[in-house]
Amino acid sequence: MRLFFWKDFIDLIFPRNCPLCKQALFDFEPCLCTICQGMLPRANFHLRPFDNELTSKLQGLMPVHRVMAFLRFTKKGKSQALLHLLKYKNKPELGEELGRLYGLSLLQKGFAGLWDVLVAVPLHPLKKQRRGYNQSECFARGLSKSLGIPYQEVLARRKFTTTQTNKSRLERLENVDDVFALNEGQVTQGLRILLVDDILTTGATLCACAQTLLRGGAKHVDLATIAAGGQ
Repeated sequence: MRLFFWKDFIDLIFPRNCPLCKQALFDFEPCLCTICQGMLPRANFHLRPFDNELTSKLQGLMPVHRVMAFLRFTKKGKSQALLHLLKYKNKPELGEELGRLYGLSLLQKGFAGLWDVLVAVPLHPLKKQRRGYNQSECFARGLSKSLGIPYQEVLARRKFTTTQTNKSRLERLENVDDVFALNEGQVTQGLRILLVDDILTTGATLCACAQTLLRGGAKHVDLATIAAGGQ
């Protein structure tokens, strides 16, 4: 009885609200309310993971395998609002919840057992220190919980790169050239890897990371992001 009292007291002082619609969350809603979950602009790239508009975008940049995204990105839409909250409003739990939801969707479509390890695109240590977390890692940890696949910090970002926003495709490729490396002691030989990031735009960052993993001997590298397309 006392436990319920303190929970009600904490909820009164620090109410749990859906970050999108601001409505109070029920106990069974960990982060997003059920209504907002149902209104997410879910993409279906995973239904044709080897042949979709994302795989076409990356042709010539890397040996393309599966390329998927949970949400379809639209400016001023729900996906952009979620990414803004995740990256700039101290909402790491939101990234984990999106990963959990996407993992459940993938399981429903038969994606169990396809990967050995989950890897996130790393932030530079200074940027991670400022933000307090890596939003892509949060997404990866949510996927890990649903898919039952371990997450590992395999990659390191060796250089502090300028923002990719407003850069051309060529400039983005040059901006991440020779930026990533395997962390000391990490081995990718023979592994089937799911590499994740928050958003796929030109794909330059994801491809640079994937090439690093493949040079380390990975069997193949699949890509998954929170949002992509429709930009």
